[in-house]
Amino acid sequence: MTRLECVVGDLTTQEVDAVVNAANSTLLGGGGVDGALHAAAGPALLEACRRLRATTHPAGLAVGDAVATPGGRLAARWVIHTVGPNRHRGQDDPALLASCFTRSLEVAREVGARSVAFPAVSAGAYGWEASDVARVAVSEVRQWVDDNEGDLDLVRFVLVTERLRTAFAAEL
Repeated sequence: MTRLECVVGDLTTQEVDAVVNAANSTLLGGGGVDGALHAAAGPALLEACRRLRATTHPAGLAVGDAVATPGGRLAARWVIHTVGPNRHRGQDDPALLASCFTRSLEVAREVGARSVAFPAVSAGAYGWEASDVARVAVSEVRQWVDDNEGDLDLVRFVLVTERLRTAFAAEL
């Protein structure tokens, strides 16, 4: 049975098989979660992202899609990059947000991850309300876990504030 949990913490220090990066479409680093993961993982993460841009993703990663790279210096073996919808740019379709979570879980399964840590994708600079992200994230993860029982041991939502943790805890 897959365990679902939420904690206030630092995504860069999670001892899981894969951490999910709230990336931008360029895959070349940025602020927030993306910047923190790139800084903690070291130059190997940026190099892996550059290889993706030079090969399979020359135009970048689409909103709602996900792709994996090695984790560099992180405790996690993999970083799964997903691009959340940006409400400030009119990307307010919950299906795009839902896809970030389901595609990330699919990619985690593809690389053999048994434990995954997620941030609150799109709840920061991309303008989504914490309660909306929590509702969509928990619903999609639960549905995916129900449909793929036995594929994962743990899904952890690692949140940067108590306010976000409270929103996720209410949905869990």
